[in-house]
Amino acid sequence: MEPVEIIGSKARLEILHHLTKKDRYVSELMDLVGMDGKTATHHLQTLEKEGIISSKKKGKRKYYSLERRVIVKISPSPNRRFQIQFPRIEEP
Repeated sequence: MEPVEIIGSKARLEILHHLTKKDRYVSELMDLVGMDGKTATHHLQTLEKEGIISSKKKGKRKYYSLERRVIVKISPSPNRRFQIQFPRIEEP
């Protein structure tokens, strides 16, 4: 999947935004983003498949966390190009 397709979804961007604050489980993200479980799971699976997030089971809940930063660089005219990067998050 192309980087533009990955972050081209408003829902996926909102999910990523909420994951920047802390690890979250599906029901939390559903409430925060305002979507049903099937849709949330679809977006989470897409992000996980692309290696941007990861999941870990804790008890009965599956928590998601960021694995990569999302960097979008947009150049001004006349080029009007943009670049999307997903560098790994380094442990402190």
